[in-house]
Amino acid sequence: MKYNFFYLTYIMQALIILTAVYSFHIGYYAGTFFGLVAVGLSLIPTLVHRKVHIVVPWEVTFLIALTLFLHIAGYSYYWYVDFYPYYDKFTHLIASITIALLGFLAVLIIMRASNGLQFERWHIFFFIIIFTLAFGAIWEIWEFTLDSLAGDYLTKPLQQDITDTMLDLITDLGGGIIIAVMGTFYLKRKSAHNWADIYLEPGFDEIAVRLRRRWNSR
Repeated sequence: MKYNFFYLTYIMQALIILTAVYSFHIGYYAGTFFGLVAVGLSLIPTLVHRKVHIVVPWEVTFLIALTLFLHIAGYSYYWYVDFYPYYDKFTHLIASITIALLGFLAVLIIMRASNGLQFERWHIFFFIIIFTLAFGAIWEIWEFTLDSLAGDYLTKPLQQDITDTMLDLITDLGGGIIIAVMGTFYLKRKSAHNWADIYLEPGFDEIAVRLRRRWNSR
């Protein structure tokens, strides 16, 4: 029997909303703003399901919501300050695992939707790692930019020093490696197309055909 625990995602979304309300209550309006943004981002898997007919696994939707909650709560409840640096690195690890999983699912679906596009397992392995590190680098640039432009509105700087930044990237690398190893292991048991079919509904094929036609017409 296959169990779905999407209600865990709803719980995390509710916690994000409560954190945004709490931030407003204490006058931390940046936390309120980013909390509302986080709620919107957590709804993207639902929109993807409705518009593109891709069923995002509950594990991934939960990790997305958990990642967003950890980042928002870390500032609103001062967890980044009280439990530094362990909370920061734990949050980065969860975020990197989430991004790596999204990259893995994206590769499976792209291979399924394309005509003849195939990757060897070792290609997928390194793609997941590079994909995760790329997002990690973008996040560090975002933190640097926010510290420079709006640092006075945060409960603590997003970046402490170069050591903190490098440890964040190393943590991101670790999360990418974990999913890369797991992903290539599962691809030994079942082909990429078979894995992708688990998450695709019938309407997806029609959308994929239209996209291929547009691409070929260019």
